[in-house]
Amino acid sequence: MNWHEYIHSDHDIGSGKPIFKGTRIKIELILKLMASGWTIEKISEEYIGIDEIHLRAAVAFAADLMKDETFAAIAQAKAA
Repeated sequence: MNWHEYIHSDHDIGSGKPIFKGTRIKIELILKLMASGWTIEKISEEYIGIDEIHLRAAVAFAADLMKDETFAAIAQAKAA
């Protein structure tokens, strides 16, 4: 999956956080919704234009970020 086709960042939108192209929807929000149990169907209903391929892109994006990450991120997450 080439997440670059679906995700980018723009300093003028969302303070430069990654978003889905053509939207203002942050990848962080979608990942949090998925983690809390939202289904593909529910996300698609609430966020028009976002479907399964976008969710797969979000997961691929997160996986790519993690491949170079050290376990220091776990300590940061626990502190949050």
